[in-house]
Amino acid sequence: MKRQFAAGFGFGRRVAGSAFLLIIGVVVGVFLVSGGPVSARLGSPVFPMAGSTSSVPVTDIETLREKAIAEVSPAIVEVQNVGVGLGSGVIIQKDGYIVTNHHVVAKETKLLVVLPDGRSLQAKLVGSDAVDDLAVIKVDAKGLPTVPLGDSSKLVVGQTVLAIGNPLGIANTVTDGIVSALNRTVSEGQQTNGSILHAIQTNAAINPGNSGGALINLGGQVIGIPTLTAIDPEFNAPASGVGFAIPSNTVQNITAQLIKYGKVVDSGRAAVGISAADITPQLAAQYNLPVDHGVLVARVVSGGPAAKAGLQAGAIIVKVNNIAIGSLQDFLTALANEKPGKTVTITAVTPNGQKTYKVTLGQLNVNGNG
Repeated sequence: MKRQFAAGFGFGRRVAGSAFLLIIGVVVGVFLVSGGPVSARLGSPVFPMAGSTSSVPVTDIETLREKAIAEVSPAIVEVQNVGVGLGSGVIIQKDGYIVTNHHVVAKETKLLVVLPDGRSLQAKLVGSDAVDDLAVIKVDAKGLPTVPLGDSSKLVVGQTVLAIGNPLGIANTVTDGIVSALNRTVSEGQQTNGSILHAIQTNAAINPGNSGGALINLGGQVIGIPTLTAIDPEFNAPASGVGFAIPSNTVQNITAQLIKYGKVVDSGRAAVGISAADITPQLAAQYNLPVDHGVLVARVVSGGPAAKAGLQAGAIIVKVNNIAIGSLQDFLTALANEKPGKTVTITAVTPNGQKTYKVTLGQLNVNGNG
């Protein structure tokens, strides 16, 4: 069964949370699980990682938590996409640069930022990356409070984290939890064309309006941008304690490019050069396909990596290197671990039987995707 996700992007301050469950993209997306330049801001988390906290007295942990919230909260803003919805943002530079989610500012008409001190400032879109679901906006202000980005590669499962944002439009809300898992690959589906590689899974509550806010450690560093909450398909409602955040190292790399160039010039993502879809038993039966699992190649980009390797539309990908591919989720996860320029072996079922292709991966162009 496919798992679904909803973006933590609110529609209005007084709308009940259940109203967000099935609205795509600009309010709450329904999603399917599938996967630098400012390094001076990086630093090891101040608070010791999980596994070393057992000796820390509870009162000390509470003090650290209170201190981290007090330090970070002044840099967490509400982002209003007027006429569309609202979310959260994190001030990353004193001169007004703010990182948020792409889906918070998509289809923008007028952007307003509400600071914790109550000021409301008009913002402009600096650059947006739909695939990574990140965007940078800017307000005309100086001397704003900022928060440092931590090194998400040093996270461990069990580490205490806090989510700060504006769930349901309720400003300056904090929820706590732990890092539940690391390196998830989460696809946001066709509506936003986004996917999160190496996502942080957490049980800290992420609700509509939290999108674009901060997931922090007890050292007061942002280690992720909360973005998605799982949807329980049985009840079509948010699954309690299953949320996902974009890791800070991805945020670091992408926002630096958006600020400098207004777009992403080096995505670092591998691309095969195809449009693809899941093969399901129902689809296989309907079209009398030779297998009931895998990824159907719907279109091959002319001159792209797959085309150069001879892969054609209609083929069904069942393996990447030695990794069995049962779904689009498996395919995206396999690609998440590869880099542009590397050659991979793709095994596919074709009308002429099973064949293998040597595909030299290209780089995914994340611009103009939504």
